[in-house]
Amino acid sequence: PTPLPVWAGVRGGGRRHRRSTTVSDDPSGLDELVASFDRNPRAAAVLPPEVIGEIAAFGTERTVEAGEVLYRAGEEDPHFYVVLDGLVEIVRHDDRNDDLVLVRHGAGRFIGELNLLTGQRPYLTARVGEPGTVLELQPDEFRRLMSTRPEISDLIVRALVARRELLVRTSGGGAIQLIGSRSPRGALARRPSAGGSGAPPSGVAVGGPAAPPVYLAGLGLRPADLPVVITPTALLRRATPGRFADAVGLAYRGVPGSVVDLVVVGTGPAGLAAAVYGASEGLDTLSLDAVSIGGQAGASSRIENYVGFPNGISGGDLAARTAVQALRLGARLNAPCEVTGFRVEHGFHVVVLADGSEIATRAVIVASGARYRRLDLDGLDRFEGAGVYYAATEMESRDCREGAVVVVGGGNSAGQAAIFLSQQGKEVILAVRRDGLEATMSHYLIERIEADPRIDVETRTEVRGLDGGSHLERVVLERGGTGDRRTVACGGLFCFIGAVPATGWLGECVALDRAGFVLTDRSVQDEHLDPLAFAGRDPLPFETSLPGVFAAGDVRHGSMKRVAAAVGEGSSAVRSVHDFLALHG
Repeated sequence: PTPLPVWAGVRGGGRRHRRSTTVSDDPSGLDELVASFDRNPRAAAVLPPEVIGEIAAFGTERTVEAGEVLYRAGEEDPHFYVVLDGLVEIVRHDDRNDDLVLVRHGAGRFIGELNLLTGQRPYLTARVGEPGTVLELQPDEFRRLMSTRPEISDLIVRALVARRELLVRTSGGGAIQLIGSRSPRGALARRPSAGGSGAPPSGVAVGGPAAPPVYLAGLGLRPADLPVVITPTALLRRATPGRFADAVGLAYRGVPGSVVDLVVVGTGPAGLAAAVYGASEGLDTLSLDAVSIGGQAGASSRIENYVGFPNGISGGDLAARTAVQALRLGARLNAPCEVTGFRVEHGFHVVVLADGSEIATRAVIVASGARYRRLDLDGLDRFEGAGVYYAATEMESRDCREGAVVVVGGGNSAGQAAIFLSQQGKEVILAVRRDGLEATMSHYLIERIEADPRIDVETRTEVRGLDGGSHLERVVLERGGTGDRRTVACGGLFCFIGAVPATGWLGECVALDRAGFVLTDRSVQDEHLDPLAFAGRDPLPFETSLPGVFAAGDVRHGSMKRVAAAVGEGSSAVRSVHDFLALHG
């Protein structure tokens, strides 16, 4: 593979530019980005004069000189700029000490991409190419513009999303690099965090017996350093999701002594819906997720029964669209950002993060969902991320080796995964412990599976063993009732056998059912309620046994475990938050 640039971890740049090259001088093929940008009217949007006039009320006009850096890769809180005259270049520095000019913005264009909404540090640099004048908006004023001028906000958001999509599809996203082994603790285990955060990383999976030590040595690294993340400002050895989030600016950055209106824990469909409605109704809303935006639904290859999408939509696309909507309305989304504790103190709810920081809030919506169950098999740890997966997307499909793939489970997630993998040209064995699919899977999925010649449904069948070298190669299947076992070649095992509620961080603060799901409103028994705390009232809809704490989505006792239901619960819970805040001032 082409060596990755190591410049990002060891040096930044001066305020004046180095030797510049055009994209055509760059062997990595960045000319694809420029060509795509010029052909995309959304990404290359030019603001009409009347729109610029409205934006001017939020900013300050100033002159700029050639070579001046408006913002640098890795800096926090970049400002929003509109070019009034002159030229601004978007550049990426590489390991040859060159500045690669990716895009040039002339009069009427604005600078930046989706990081302006997400809070992620930019991984490209904006530099003045020709002297002129710009309109500059501070971050707070940019957010005020986006929340108070919906027509302008729509135009800007479309451009920001289009630019991020171009960076993801082309090599322009190579400013963030992931390097790791094909192990549970390697780079593949980190990719969901990077992808979910909106950072378009370029990953190189280093594994197998040949070449990796030499390849790593060329980068000044050792196998013990894996996984490695290279950003414009840091080279992280033995990276964790938390360190990655901090390096790219996605970690929570609080203001000491501040109190937010609403903290939403979890960014699955319920959590994202709560963030959208909380922000749209004027609440200072903060949403946190330990892994990545989208939750389990975000890993779904296709959701075909969600209202408004007759041709279906992938979970990742649905989560990304909803996240942008929440950000545009003023919510803050932080992922990966793990919540590890919770308590009540001085009348406020305190959410404790893995790094020890604390967030005081007036209300909480618990939407932390559930975690995937794991098969009880010897060697499972060894093959997770190297043949054993808990999501079925193009990334996992490409990683599969020769042989059939095995999907374990009888629910909708398993059915969607089987159909997706079949469409990728895989021969699929759907291993179901029950006698059939009718009790656990939607009828439309069963019909499609029965009509698909690539999918073989094996009922009363369980996985009993795993085998292979550095990657899963074979699985042992057992037919229930007979004890018959057989070994089949397997390029990938996809596990969808249910989940357990992610409620450990709550401690004993709220009442749970026997399985650990959160009890709410009518499910909360009198013995769980503190009469003084509730002041004689009943719990509000979706409210738990602790006043001001609500639950929505898969984590809630009695929930439907469907995307549409979770969206409804998340948005409805916000109404109860408003009622609670009205009661308590």
